[in-house]
Amino acid sequence: MTELSVTQLQEIRTAVLGAAAKVPGALIGMGILFIVLGMIGVAGQTLFSFVTINVLGAFLVFGGVVQFAHALQSKGWKSVSIQVVLAVLYVAAGIYTWAFPIPALEAITLWLAAIFFVTGALRLISAFQHRHFREWFWLLVSSAISILMGVLIMNGYPETSLWLPGLLIAIELLLQGWSLLFLGLAARSLTK
Repeated sequence: MTELSVTQLQEIRTAVLGAAAKVPGALIGMGILFIVLGMIGVAGQTLFSFVTINVLGAFLVFGGVVQFAHALQSKGWKSVSIQVVLAVLYVAAGIYTWAFPIPALEAITLWLAAIFFVTGALRLISAFQHRHFREWFWLLVSSAISILMGVLIMNGYPETSLWLPGLLIAIELLLQGWSLLFLGLAARSLTK
């Protein structure tokens, strides 16, 4: 088996990391931002849960209003009535999350379990795609922890719905932050 030269190794790393190799500072900056947000979330889990559900409600209402306005301006489109119905459902779901935050938190807890399973699986795929770098191990670790968080959500449901969504989102932000930070450091090593 032949050894790769430094130039060949850098070309391979650049090909694998793509555009991220050109702007490692952006990855490092996003990583640090996510780590800080995650630390804030860990400090106040219940508050972070209620902030999360209120932000979700705001996005649903805003998205519903935008979709409704778009549907009204789209005369002649066959799906206008469907878009209006979907817009009303979005607004109703947003208002529901504000009016009934605890049942909404229970629903979002189930949704979070699915998200953590999916992000963990996708991060696992990414880890194996980047296994040529010594930093790939951290992607693998963050993948395993994301999948474990999905399992933990399902284990304590529904009792933990008040604080667990905030804590898990905070931990996910920490994991994603560390992953981005290490990928940014790997990309920066290409420029040296």
